[in-house]
Amino acid sequence: MRPFDGRRVLLVVSGGIAAYKSAILVRRLIEAGAGVEVILTASAERFIGRVTFEGITGRPCHASLWERPMAHLDLGLEADVVVVAPATANLISRLAAGAADDLATTAVLASRSPVIVCPAMNTRMWEHPITQANVSRLVDAGYGIAGPADGPLAEGESGPGRLLEPEEILPRIGRALETATGLHGRRVVATAGPTRAALDPVRFITNRSSGRMGFALAEAAWRRGGDVTLISGPGPMPRPAGPDVVEVETAGEMLAALETALTDADILLMAAAVGDFEPARPADSKIKKMDSAGKGFELALRAGPDLLLETRAFRERKGVFTLGFALETEDLLARGREKLERKGMQLVAVNSAVEPGAGFESETNRITLIDRSGRVEELPVAKKTELADALLDRIEAVIPAAARR
Repeated sequence: MRPFDGRRVLLVVSGGIAAYKSAILVRRLIEAGAGVEVILTASAERFIGRVTFEGITGRPCHASLWERPMAHLDLGLEADVVVVAPATANLISRLAAGAADDLATTAVLASRSPVIVCPAMNTRMWEHPITQANVSRLVDAGYGIAGPADGPLAEGESGPGRLLEPEEILPRIGRALETATGLHGRRVVATAGPTRAALDPVRFITNRSSGRMGFALAEAAWRRGGDVTLISGPGPMPRPAGPDVVEVETAGEMLAALETALTDADILLMAAAVGDFEPARPADSKIKKMDSAGKGFELALRAGPDLLLETRAFRERKGVFTLGFALETEDLLARGREKLERKGMQLVAVNSAVEPGAGFESETNRITLIDRSGRVEELPVAKKTELADALLDRIEAVIPAAARR
């Protein structure tokens, strides 16, 4: 099942150079299963034509109040979510004033569904006090504001004012649609990525974790309405746009961030690949190859902090529902059960470090779930984004009532 199957999205496109991105957004929405209706303002038609959207959606594109009776009511009321992208300073001003002088403004005003406004304009226009006051009025009216992003603008300047990329808008649409899930309003902590342990100022010990599974869990939990804190180790993968991200490097830093985040958490999604060992005595200066005189180099290691063990007592006292991961090369079920009990998890996802299409550096994974009752469920190989939703479905089904506050 695709994430937006059966959902209806009304996209309002206003007249800015960023209007071309709206066509890409429509394509992404349709790929995710949504049905999309598009309204173009008169100015938008100067930047992008109706035929573009009609070709993508297979539906008529709307532009005038006079095309058919009550179009503004039908379009606004039938949509599950309304997205205004790009939203120019002019359209934001009219929406804030409650104007209803064209199809775009009347449809938005008539809708009782969530509205997401995605601003796009020159930096000075965005920062102008009148624009900021208008945005505040929209927020007070319950509209969501997504963006703008900071970066190069059409006129050659740089600063806040860029329309978010379609991939950044999509999870915000998903979050607006998922207001009735078991995670709505829950406080979720997710960890992701590797940690590093310094050998000297130049070198470090780490692992091959990309962070992809943890990022997918954090984004899916945020999309479902959770208040998500993502604690991420280092790595090049882009962080998900919605959650609050705390960047760390070492296992000790991740532990400190985790202890802080857990103080008011309902759910912990422990997907980080935290290093098990660290150098016993990190060197203060770079270790020179010549110092070993061809004899090699002996490295003494000590055990690093075990984050789930360190936080077990607190989590059990506070009733934090915990999903952990066990990456193994052999005896997967036995070792998964042992970790589940010893580290105080409610659910453990066991996966293989050597099976093709699973584990590190892969877009897919194959997971076996074990819960406290001993029940075992095997999930087939799937994209980590799909597995994230599958895991959260299981959590929502069993999360203790005490955590649904």
